[in-house]
Amino acid sequence: MEAIFHERQEGSLCAQHCLNNLLQGEYFSPVELSSIAQQLDEEERMRMAEGGVSSEEYRTFLQQPSVNMDDSGFFSIQVISNALKVWGLELILFNSPEYQRLGIDPINEKSFICNYKEHWFTVRKLGKQWFNLNSLLMGPELISDTYLALFLAQLQQEGYSIFVVKGDLPDCEADQLLQMIRVQQVQRPKLIGEETAQSREQRLPRSDVDQAIEVNHPFDGTSMLDEDEENFQRALALSRQEIDMEDEEADLRRAIQLSMQGASPNTSQTDSLSSEELS
Repeated sequence: MEAIFHERQEGSLCAQHCLNNLLQGEYFSPVELSSIAQQLDEEERMRMAEGGVSSEEYRTFLQQPSVNMDDSGFFSIQVISNALKVWGLELILFNSPEYQRLGIDPINEKSFICNYKEHWFTVRKLGKQWFNLNSLLMGPELISDTYLALFLAQLQQEGYSIFVVKGDLPDCEADQLLQMIRVQQVQRPKLIGEETAQSREQRLPRSDVDQAIEVNHPFDGTSMLDEDEENFQRALALSRQEIDMEDEEADLRRAIQLSMQGASPNTSQTDSLSSEELS
């Protein structure tokens, strides 16, 4: 996995990460993408000016912010498309009915660019295997051939736009290496910041822990080894036992505190504690 180039998320520069992860190198910087965006803005301004610089439409256009970039580091699909043209690459909308009617198996493509709202990421074939190169992940995520179509269908269901990258991608070390060997991945890479989230889960009530585990470990098409699964279940059972013990200790401390305050057994506070809790 070390040979695979993978930029992690910085700020809102997911378009830059998406392109560099696709091309497997530091090919684009925010400055270069901003230059492309400014060029697109100028071309749009010139087209609007053809209708007259004194027109209401032109004045309104000048007052509106750029649709090709913003201060956060977001770049539009037009910027990404123009950046890829430098490499002779073209984007085709995978979601479109026209492309779907061709009946092309996704496994026969080379790479995809996915977008939801303002986040971009790449799914690419390196050697003979597919990888999710999302910059929000701590590292590349292996996607099995059988799971690829399901993975893309799930993204479509969630509202993602998916683009097929057509053309010859530049040569890279990872592609050459993975032509000769196949890698295995026992556990999916974590999301950036997921470790912090997991430490918070340990302080949640049991039902919330169960829900958090389900969210953070969705079905991803790669099976966990039996031994690891058993260890996971044992760790989960131990965590539940610890939570139960902490609950019992908390109840005991409350009962002791009430007795030290001279609380009467007939008060509403002691009524809320069962006989088992006070024992």
